[in-house]
Amino acid sequence: EKVLRSAVSNLMNNDDSTRVEPDELYVKETYVNNGPMIKRIRPAPMGRAFRIRKRSCHLTIVVASKA
Repeated sequence: EKVLRSAVSNLMNNDDSTRVEPDELYVKETYVNNGPMIKRIRPAPMGRAFRIRKRSCHLTIVVASKA
């Protein structure tokens, strides 16, 4: 929801040539890509270590006008 609100407000602020009503917008594309991964070390038994991978992602939403 937060990403969608941000995409709509970006479209309305960046597109100065034509004013677009929020009711005329729809989600044209949406996809999720891999983002950077933070790697940490977690101690394990017998002197070993396990990796902790903290994953993140990039959300992309394309908003377009119906007209």
